[in-house]
Amino acid sequence: MTGGASRFFIVDGMKGGFILRVIVIGGGPAGMMAAGQAAASGASVILLERNERLGKKLAITGKGRGNVTNAADIGDFIQQFPGNGSFLYTAFYRFNNEDLRHFFLQQGVSTVVERGGRVFPQSQRAADLVDAMHCFLSQQKVRVLFGRRVTAILTNGNRVSGVSCGDEHFPADAVVLATGGASYPATGSSGDGYLLAKKLGHTIIAPHSALVPLETAEAWGRELVGLSLKNVTARVKVNGRLIAEEFGEMLFTHYGLSGPIILTLSRVVVRALEQKQQPHILINLKPALKPEQLDARLLRDFEKYARKQFKNSLVDLLPQRLIVPVIVLAGIPPELPVHQVSKAQRTALLEVLTCLPMTVTGKRPLREAIVTAGGVSVKEINPATMGSKLIKELYFAGELLDVDGNTGGYNLQAAFSTGFLAGSSAAGKE
Repeated sequence: MTGGASRFFIVDGMKGGFILRVIVIGGGPAGMMAAGQAAASGASVILLERNERLGKKLAITGKGRGNVTNAADIGDFIQQFPGNGSFLYTAFYRFNNEDLRHFFLQQGVSTVVERGGRVFPQSQRAADLVDAMHCFLSQQKVRVLFGRRVTAILTNGNRVSGVSCGDEHFPADAVVLATGGASYPATGSSGDGYLLAKKLGHTIIAPHSALVPLETAEAWGRELVGLSLKNVTARVKVNGRLIAEEFGEMLFTHYGLSGPIILTLSRVVVRALEQKQQPHILINLKPALKPEQLDARLLRDFEKYARKQFKNSLVDLLPQRLIVPVIVLAGIPPELPVHQVSKAQRTALLEVLTCLPMTVTGKRPLREAIVTAGGVSVKEINPATMGSKLIKELYFAGELLDVDGNTGGYNLQAAFSTGFLAGSSAAGKE
């Protein structure tokens, strides 16, 4: 499916000659897209945001670089959402990754594809994505009100009639709930949306961390804070059994491990921890080399640095800060002359290089999770419209839903896609 301008700005959102009043709760990616699209479809739209500005979480995505989507075939996206991925089928096909890239291009933001299909703004600034969404809302004449914390969604019978922000009331013909999950509460994702949905009878699947950094036991790992490793493989073993494996980039932190492949693996690691099992992460620092190739590489380096101490023989193979921990784990004296390294010691070194062990002791708090799993049960939402099956003209979008994907731009695409569909539906364009 190809993107195109014809998918946007469909004007005529009236029912019976009356302009629909749509209220969107939440100014994240899903909420901004829903508000803009509802207005583009002809509705009169108010966007209520509890923060003092829009898109706070969008501004920090991809370490501030803005990993907005992924270039994978849209048919493969479903596989990146464990559990409820099929729920997103219609949303992804109504507004896919090429549509999203074209949308931002219309707003003056060019994008580029990087390793792993990750899509970023060409400027490498997530702030440009936020600015583009601001422009979109302005173009569509969306009224944005800041400092509004919604306390209730009002209904008349089983139909939405408006929202309340304390003593302030806003009438509405349709409401889009897009308040985000429970991760990064400083960005406004405090879990308010769960309470609002629950009050209306919706089932809430207990929120928990989906993509979350991990805590580890090894003291030597604390000495590597800030060290990023690229093109490595991390495997998860529980009771000696391999249960998951990822290739890519990872990061050492003051508490343990983070980075794309660690976040992806965190799903199975957290599950093991919850079952009172002991997960271990084994890192292959040189996965591109077969054992015999790596051994040959070591022999060449040993020959090159034959007159050096062993600790100085790995400078071409490893980051400087990683050398001492590897040597210590291999049990080789750092000051040993390279030409005295035995075959047994070289074998021990090979084992560490391909199987660097780390013991997982826990996960970081939910507030530090990149993505929240759990949320409003998708069984109670129409996937063709994002509309509630319980309350008429109530729609949902974004991380509030019980749908979560792997790292790599998939979750932001889901936010924009569900926002687009919810906004279109709320304006009578389903």
